[in-house]
Amino acid sequence: MRTLFVTCALLALASCHGHSQPTANQSSATAPEVPGKGIDRSHKGQTAPKATFEDPQGIKVSMAGFEHRPVLVNLWATWCAPCVKELPTLDRLARAHQDGSLAVVAISQDEAPEASVQAFFKAHNIKSLDAFHDPKMTWSGAVNAEVLPTSILFDANGREVWRYVGDQDWTTPEAAKLLAEGGVSPPK
Repeated sequence: MRTLFVTCALLALASCHGHSQPTANQSSATAPEVPGKGIDRSHKGQTAPKATFEDPQGIKVSMAGFEHRPVLVNLWATWCAPCVKELPTLDRLARAHQDGSLAVVAISQDEAPEASVQAFFKAHNIKSLDAFHDPKMTWSGAVNAEVLPTSILFDANGREVWRYVGDQDWTTPEAAKLLAEGGVSPPK
């Protein structure tokens, strides 16, 4: 958790100092000086891990429950400022894809009980996302995520398309282009 906290703090500091996010067309060489911020395709084709996380009722679930459609997994925490900034755009993305054409799975990395994550969603008016929880960071460890937030797009076959390290506005045309790489059509 300490590595995630430090990296999240670095991302928050970078965003406060006017660093912009790289676009899908920029290389990592032009990315801000925050470790790994931007698009990462180095894991492309890898199968989603079998590791579990908890649903809002505390029941263990895995990515198998989201088969046959693209899935955007977002790893975040309540104490991570860039994560909190990003959540409303993920919520709008989930609402726009309520037809099932994309599952948006936000998995909290908070060690606090599930009820605190649900209370956080309520306090921040997050209504379209379910409060998934990974208090032991099992799932994030399985994908080797070291930075919060990290979002990973899996295609309908459960294969990784890319991961985006750092916060992103998921309602922009650039985000739609990235999602299209995984077979996600714009909402109707």
